[in-house]
Amino acid sequence: MMDNFTPHRFADELTSAGIPKDLHDWLGGYGIGALVVKMGIRFVEMSPARTVATMPVEGNTQVAGILHGGAHVVLAETLGSFAAGMHAGPGRQALGIEVGATHHRSISAGTVTGTCTAIHLGRTLTTHEIVMTDEQGRRLSTARITNLIRDIEG
Repeated sequence: MMDNFTPHRFADELTSAGIPKDLHDWLGGYGIGALVVKMGIRFVEMSPARTVATMPVEGNTQVAGILHGGAHVVLAETLGSFAAGMHAGPGRQALGIEVGATHHRSISAGTVTGTCTAIHLGRTLTTHEIVMTDEQGRRLSTARITNLIRDIEG
């Protein structure tokens, strides 16, 4: 825990990604991760039950010029893992143990929004469904992630 006068090492990164100030203590020593930064993921809403973020299509496409399927999964796993981590709380951590996705339609430009909704928030496991949509609200993909919650050894 840091005092109110010492800036977190990743304060600028957290602010740029839309992480609310009340979560800076939790993520201040780690940041959001290099891949999340590279993908341009920006958080809009964050809680264990519902986490929302956006990601640009530009820079995340595959050779055919559409959003890479792996980019959908990166957004989904990011949202599910952050939601599970918030649920885990201090002294505990969330570890992804399964993720799967179904792609429904492609997108070649614009912004994707991922909405992560809790299916199960337990003591040792969480499961979230993540729906990716385009700017018109059309479903692009559906993913599900399960995280193991465990105590941090130390």
